Amino acid sequence: MFLALIQQTDIQKKMEEAPDSAYEIGVVIGSYIPFVVLAGIAYAIYYYNKKKRGSE
Repeated sequence: MFLALIQQTDIQKKMEEAPDSAYEIGVVIGSYIPFVVLAGIAYAIYYYNKKKRGSE
């Protein structure tokens, strides 16, 4: 729900108008990609800082 507010798209409306189930799967995957990317960036920053702190 929060992601729908960020992207300013109505995912529920897209699901109702979907031509088939493959489109629905694509919408769901596409809605989670930003969270996955942000989590990856956060982990990379955490790992970099942990490694940098350990070498001092």
